[in-house]
Amino acid sequence: MNEGQETSDAEDTTRSRSTTLSPPRPPGLSERLSCPKNSVCSRSYFVLVMVFFHVYIINVIALLFYVHYSSSSGGQDNGSQSRDAPSGHHQQRPESAQKPQLLRDVPLTRIEGIRVGHVQRVALVPGKVHEMRTLSLKPLLFEIPGFLSEDECRVVKQLAQLKGLMESQLMVQDGQEDLAKELNLSPEEIFNLLDINQDGQLQLHEILTHSRVRDGIWLTPENLREIYAGLKVDKNDDGLLSLEEFRLLSSDAFQRFLLQRGVKRSQLVRNSRHTWLYQGKGTHQVLQDIKSRVTRLTRLPPTLVDLSEPLQVVRYEEGGHYHAHHDSGPVYPETACTHTRLVANTSAPFETSCRYITVLFYLNSVEGGGETAFPVADNRTYDEVSLIQNDVDLLDTRRHCDKSNLRVKPTRGTAVFWYNYLSDGRGWVGEQDEYALHGGCVVTKGVKWVANKWINIDPDYARQARYEQLVSQQPEEEEEEEEDEGLTLNTDIQSSDIHQDL
Repeated sequence: MNEGQETSDAEDTTRSRSTTLSPPRPPGLSERLSCPKNSVCSRSYFVLVMVFFHVYIINVIALLFYVHYSSSSGGQDNGSQSRDAPSGHHQQRPESAQKPQLLRDVPLTRIEGIRVGHVQRVALVPGKVHEMRTLSLKPLLFEIPGFLSEDECRVVKQLAQLKGLMESQLMVQDGQEDLAKELNLSPEEIFNLLDINQDGQLQLHEILTHSRVRDGIWLTPENLREIYAGLKVDKNDDGLLSLEEFRLLSSDAFQRFLLQRGVKRSQLVRNSRHTWLYQGKGTHQVLQDIKSRVTRLTRLPPTLVDLSEPLQVVRYEEGGHYHAHHDSGPVYPETACTHTRLVANTSAPFETSCRYITVLFYLNSVEGGGETAFPVADNRTYDEVSLIQNDVDLLDTRRHCDKSNLRVKPTRGTAVFWYNYLSDGRGWVGEQDEYALHGGCVVTKGVKWVANKWINIDPDYARQARYEQLVSQQPEEEEEEEEDEGLTLNTDIQSSDIHQDL
C-alpha cells in the first residue's frame, strides 16, 4: 500500500466517524449556522430580541396611559353627578339645568373629626398656626382657641354698640296665624300632629314643644298645669289632654291667658340683645378678616361664605340665656330655605334657615355661667320624646344646663364651629343633624358677648345653583348700592328678623 492510499483510507475513516456522531443536516443549513463567534448572526439575534422587548414596553406604557385617563374621565363624571344630585328627599336635578360657574368644581369639603380630643393644626393667619380640637362627633364640633385677638374682639363689640342692639325677644312670628288659617287644619289634625307617640293623649312635653316653637315663650310643666287649671281644660287633672279636652284649649284662649298673666323676660325662649354687621367691601378690615378666616377654616368656596348671612353680635346680660334649639330645620319638598326663597317654589308653605355651618366666637370671658350647652352630644341615639322626662327638661338651659353632655366655657377669642347637617355622601348637604341641639346657659355673673357666622347652603343643589346664578347676574351698580347701605342681597331676611338667633 502506497502513501496515497493511506491518506484516502484515513479520510474515509474520518467521514465515517463524523456521520456516526452527528445527525444528518438539511442541505444549506450548516452553511447558514456555521458562523464564527461574534459574527453577524449573533448581532441580528440580539437586535431582534431588543425590538420585541421595546414593542412590549411601549404597549404596556400605552395601556397604563389608557387606564389612567379613562379613570380620570370617569371620576370627573361621577364627581359632577354627585354634586348635581340633591339630597335624598329632593327631586333629581334636571339635565337641562346648567351649573353656574360659581359651583362648577366645588364639592363641599367636610373636616374629619377623627375622635374626641383629636387636635389638628390649621393655618388661618400668616405666621401663626392654630390648634383645632374635636369636641364631639355627633354633632361634628370643633374648638379653636385664639381664633380672634383681644383687639379684634374689642372692635367687634364696639362696632355692634355703635350700630345699636335690639331686643331678641321672640313672640308669635308674623304671618304664622295666617299660615294656620291657610292650612285650614281641624282640631283633630292639629291633635294628631302634636301627638308624637300616637297614644291618643297629649303629654305635657308634647304641648310644651308646640307652644315654644309657636309662641316663643318658655313654659315649664308647672306653668302648663297652671294654664290648664285656669282654662279648665284638664277635667281629671292628670296632666294629659284627650281630643275632647284639647278642643277646649283653643289658640285664642291660650294667647289671652298668657297676656293676662304677663310674660317675664326670663320666660322667653331667648333673652338677649343683638345686631347684624355686614362684612362686604368697604366695611371695617377686622370684619373682612374674620370672614376670610372663616373661609379658610371651613375650607368652603368663598362664594358660599360671601352670600351667607352677615355677622351677628349678641349681648347677654346677667340672667340672659337661650334655651336649646337647632339653628336649622329639616328641609322637605314643601319647605323652602330662607336664603334661596327667591328661586324656590313660592307656594311652599314653610321655610327654614338652612345653616350648614355655625361658627360661634366668644368676644369675652364670662365671670359666671353662659356656657354653650349641647344636651345630647355624642349620645348613642336621639329621641325627641326623651328630652323632657318627669322634672328634667334638657331643653331648659336655665334650670338643667348641668345635665347637658357637653358644655363649652366662654373664653375670649375662642371659636367653636359645628355642622348642622350631615353629608349626603355625594359631596353635598344631607339630612339635619339632630345632635346639633344647643343652647346658651344662663349668665349668672357678668355679661356675655358672642358673635355668630352662619354659612347658608340649600340642601337642594339645584336651588342653590339657581340662586348663585341669579346673584352673579345682578348688575354691579345694584351690588355697590347695597354695599353702601350696609345690606346683603337677602335684605328681606334681615328686616323680618326670622333667624333663630344664638
